[in-house]
Amino acid sequence: MRLAIGCRLTYDLPQPTPMLALLNVHAERVDDLESPDRLFTEPYVPSEQYHDLFGNHLHRLVAPAGRFAIGTRGVIRDDGAPDPVPTHAPQHPVEALPPETLGFLLPSRYCESDSLSQTAWDLFGATPEGWARVQAVCDWVHDRLAFDYMSARGDRTAVGALADGRGVCRDFAHLAVAFCRALNLPTRYCTGYISDVGVEPPRAEVMDFAAWIEVWLGGAWRTFDPRNNRPRRGRVLVGRGRDAADVPLTHGFGPATLVGFEVRCEPPSP
Repeated sequence: MRLAIGCRLTYDLPQPTPMLALLNVHAERVDDLESPDRLFTEPYVPSEQYHDLFGNHLHRLVAPAGRFAIGTRGVIRDDGAPDPVPTHAPQHPVEALPPETLGFLLPSRYCESDSLSQTAWDLFGATPEGWARVQAVCDWVHDRLAFDYMSARGDRTAVGALADGRGVCRDFAHLAVAFCRALNLPTRYCTGYISDVGVEPPRAEVMDFAAWIEVWLGGAWRTFDPRNNRPRRGRVLVGRGRDAADVPLTHGFGPATLVGFEVRCEPPSP
């Protein structure tokens, strides 16, 4: 399966503004690109590329004052298979976890697993360990939160999402991450593209970047999606980290007003 992917973010800037951009696909999917998802800016400005501690591909640049657009476009090959569902993947005792997973057991800015620990154990402590426990978390979050695009807030944490009972995909992911970490399951936050291939009926809302989670089970990171809560085809990772604070699409070091936002992930036109 071939997918045309890309995005365009448009800002109004009152002054020249240093900016970081996390818009390219993650390093683990670069070999799947049929044509590079090169970063573009309008007007053109030079940028410097680097990879952060999570393997995310970023650019740093200085955006000029005025109207400024930034984005990517490319084509990626995908096997077209839905997310794997290895239901027998076991949970590992904390003392047996690989060192590189331990940081994903800790509370983070948007995922207050320490504050939600008692709630997590009250809700899920009696569920079977492993895949079934994580799926129980995702089922509960999916059913408890109402998806509301108009309620998106950049400062809402997992505790806030639980209190509000609504949010967007990042809020679903943050709450599931916090519960899983409280249950001693290493869990990381992911963002990227998800196509609508195989989805019926088609989505009602405009296409956006999506958020999901990865949980360490059975010796590997396993994909779960508390927002959609079903296997999806055409999932393309852009960034991962402890929570959304680690993977902002753009981060401006100064005032910036977002005035346009477009995302594409679909089979290319003939």
